[in-house]
Amino acid sequence: MAKETELELKNFSLIYPDEASLERHYESKDRPDISDFVSDELGLSEIFNLKNGSLAEFFTVDQKVIEYRAETFQDMLDNPGLIKTLNNLLPILNDIMELRRLEADSGDTNDYLSSITEIELYISSVDTLDDGLNSVRDGIKGAGFRRLLDYISELAESDYYSELNERLFELTKRVRDIRSVTVGVNLDAQLRPAEAGVLSINPEQFRSGDVIEKILRLNFKNDEYTCIASLVPFGRKESENRKAALSNAFNSAINEVYRSSLRSWKKIIQQYVLEKTDFLLNLVPEIEFLIKGTRLMQQLKERGYSLCYPEIAPAAECAFEAYGLYNPQVALKIGEEIVPNDLVFDDKARIYVLSGPNRGGKSVITCALGIAQAMMQLGLPVPADRARISPADGIFTHFPTGADDTIDKGRLGEECARLGQIFERVTEHSLVLLDESLSSTGAYEASYIAAEVLEGFSAAGCRTLFSTHLHELAAFIPEINARSAEYGGKPIDTLVAGMDSGKRSFRIYRTKPDGKSYARDIAYKYGLSHDSIISKINSQKTGPDMNG
Repeated sequence: MAKETELELKNFSLIYPDEASLERHYESKDRPDISDFVSDELGLSEIFNLKNGSLAEFFTVDQKVIEYRAETFQDMLDNPGLIKTLNNLLPILNDIMELRRLEADSGDTNDYLSSITEIELYISSVDTLDDGLNSVRDGIKGAGFRRLLDYISELAESDYYSELNERLFELTKRVRDIRSVTVGVNLDAQLRPAEAGVLSINPEQFRSGDVIEKILRLNFKNDEYTCIASLVPFGRKESENRKAALSNAFNSAINEVYRSSLRSWKKIIQQYVLEKTDFLLNLVPEIEFLIKGTRLMQQLKERGYSLCYPEIAPAAECAFEAYGLYNPQVALKIGEEIVPNDLVFDDKARIYVLSGPNRGGKSVITCALGIAQAMMQLGLPVPADRARISPADGIFTHFPTGADDTIDKGRLGEECARLGQIFERVTEHSLVLLDESLSSTGAYEASYIAAEVLEGFSAAGCRTLFSTHLHELAAFIPEINARSAEYGGKPIDTLVAGMDSGKRSFRIYRTKPDGKSYARDIAYKYGLSHDSIISKINSQKTGPDMNG
């Protein structure tokens, strides 16, 4: 029998490099405050659409974990055979989980047929992994899949596994040889069934016998395999309960016949198979996450979009530098080429106020920033040409919502309440994204509250992007920066979603906004400039004479 050595991998993971990092994650020590709500707001939940877990479970601030995952994802991208193998493995593992669920619901853990089925599924999962991983052995570079390959290869080559296959063949052969059972029924004085039981298990099926044969041949003494009357007719009107009762009675009889075999094998199932199956079942959420993440990368690359693994800056730097940044959710939905932008947080700006025309790309770049930060902390490459990013201890969003709270508080009250909740959780290492916040009130009131909010985020020191329709807010920024500098607040700067000859360019510029130029461009586009209006009025004056 092969030694167990490296086979004891209860805490093995494809997305955590060691047991210590896995334990820290389970204890929430390295898990950032990035909720499923934020994933929904950014559109990541729709992209991943996980069935076996929530995306919030996979975010991390640990640089070692991020780098380990980057290797795993790169292996997936470089070796399509890995995706095929994992896709083949998932249904098998789901069958095992369903089998266990049914056993738990029934309360019967001594089912011979179920036990054999679980062993078969376990062996099938090991064989699937062994064949699939070895087919791409030379292409695997990352530590995660390399460890799994070594583990599965050693397991598949072990004497224990070979013996398990041989014994399974013996067990399943017994079941496959069953073609019928002979049932005996004792009757009481009134010919009512008193007791019933299985007399024998037979290697051939009984013959039903048609009506003519029964009439012509009345002597059945020497033909024990011909049926003279159905025990339970399975007609159209037969109830499902009666059918289930017969099936349950049969399974119970089989289990009783093989109870001695089951007892000797249950120990193997419990101590070996179940333990090894648990190891694989624990990987199900990880496997789904890896498949969905790789699919995202493949779709973006197929459309010609850049992806890069960012340089991971220390958390204390609160860095975010992305060149050629774009929103992957938008890139996958539109047919036209998307416009990339550069976005850099530095000593002159920890906070940006982004203004510009409606539908000019403000919301798109706001989400792109959040998605890039989130993808980095999932261990994925980010949607940019190159990037340098510090892990964030939390991502907080304040996007337009139709929350029910507006009934009680009013829209403005609801917006302010949500902003207050962010301030209760934010730190200097956080990322805050606000899109058209405070749009539920007039420009004067909104600008006043927004200025207070900006000064608050300046005091917190967190990276912040405030996308807004309030162009006049820029006038408050020098005053806010002067006040906040007195107590060490971080500086605020402005970004502008550009216009080019009245058309939205979707380019983001680091400059001061000019509300008049936006209005002028839009007025020109829609023929509402002074010259256009006068021209239209004059043309009306030369129209038909209404006084005639």
